[in-house]
Amino acid sequence: MLMVSRKLGTKWFLLLGILVIFFGSLVYGLAKPVKPTTKDIAYVSIKPGMTADTIGNLLYERNLIENVFVFRIIAKIHGLDNTLKAGDYSFTRDMSVMQIVDKLARGEITQRQITIPEGYTVDQIVLLFKEKQIGDPVKFKELARSFIPYSYMAANAATVYPVEGYIFPDTYDIGSGATEEEILALMVNEFDKRFNAEMKQQANQLGLSIRDVVTLASLVEKEARIDSDRPIIAGVFLNRLKNNMPLQSCATIQYILGYPKPELTIQDTEIDSAYNTYQHSGLPPGPIANPGLASIQAVLNAADTDYLYFVADKKGHHRFSKTYEEHLSAIEQVQKE
Repeated sequence: MLMVSRKLGTKWFLLLGILVIFFGSLVYGLAKPVKPTTKDIAYVSIKPGMTADTIGNLLYERNLIENVFVFRIIAKIHGLDNTLKAGDYSFTRDMSVMQIVDKLARGEITQRQITIPEGYTVDQIVLLFKEKQIGDPVKFKELARSFIPYSYMAANAATVYPVEGYIFPDTYDIGSGATEEEILALMVNEFDKRFNAEMKQQANQLGLSIRDVVTLASLVEKEARIDSDRPIIAGVFLNRLKNNMPLQSCATIQYILGYPKPELTIQDTEIDSAYNTYQHSGLPPGPIANPGLASIQAVLNAADTDYLYFVADKKGHHRFSKTYEEHLSAIEQVQKE
């Protein structure tokens, strides 16, 4: 009888061992990377109070793990619920579940880097935020319509985004858990630092407000392709303002349309909008992009010229003219090239 009991015990022990090996193999197989050869980065924001179960579902939704149950088992083994640090984490899809859990357990949060190119609009920047998985795009747009931390940004009812023009183009490290308002404040504060006292004095000597300078600089930014053209284009715009001529900037029509249409039609220039500088004299209701320092300096140091017109050739160089007749001739030459 004792011999039978021992044999049964041995069999149960072997069976248990087989089950453990099988279960371990199953878990190991499901814990492998989702895409072993892909290093696509995905960001996951862990909020205070999140459980391992919630995080597992979040990772599954981001296509970082294949099985939530397996993640829960490994997370429980590592005691993740007790060691978890809230913040933003970056993972690649070639990471195994063990590597992901280890990173979470060590609290290896990350900062996200984003570069705002010169001439980007608020709408383009919001798309960039979305691509980089930074913040909520809807909240960014809502905030861009009301965020006015400096008096010189004061807008009127026709302004689409009061913050347009003041998001300084640069590379930023966004801290873990930063809110949409903190991110915008970081970028607008950078503009305030860069537009220094000397530049403010230059603007005052020209009879221009900071808002005027930034609005003109945004037009220069969108029109110019060659750096040497920037101060001349700025000079043309200032001359037209002095002569009470409409600016007739194609860039303002493209801002209304929401995309850079290569060739405008007569119908485009007749669009009913306060930003339409073909239909309205003076400056538009606000900047149409976020200009870089080169365009801002071009306005503050505009070329002293009699030019009133310009047209770009196929290489991006501009032909400048003093009279409308000269301008028509320049257009004809450009079209023949």
